Amino acid sequence: MLKTSTKAPNLILNSTTDKLYSLKDSLGKYVFLYFYPKDDTPGCTIETNDFNKLLNKFKNLNCEIFGVSKDDLKSHNKFKEKYKIKFYLLSDYNL
Repeated sequence: MLKTSTKAPNLILNSTTDKLYSLKDSLGKYVFLYFYPKDDTPGCTIETNDFNKLLNKFKNLNCEIFGVSKDDLKSHNKFKEKYKIKFYLLSDYNL
């Protein structure tokens, strides 16, 4: 667990952009990472849909949202398509 105001370590994960995502890619922006257990489960779906609805408010604050779970990119892409998720999901499947 990081303490408040602690610089986050660089994070490099597979992304639904089909490229690796690194925290360095978001330099100069705020980043909101939320971690969830599994795609397309009731609680995770509600949480993700809520962030999706608020995406423009986050963007207005120069903040990017990324959801992170252990699911692979195939599962993430299916989840994104089903719920029309407009932000990227990151996978720590291979870590």
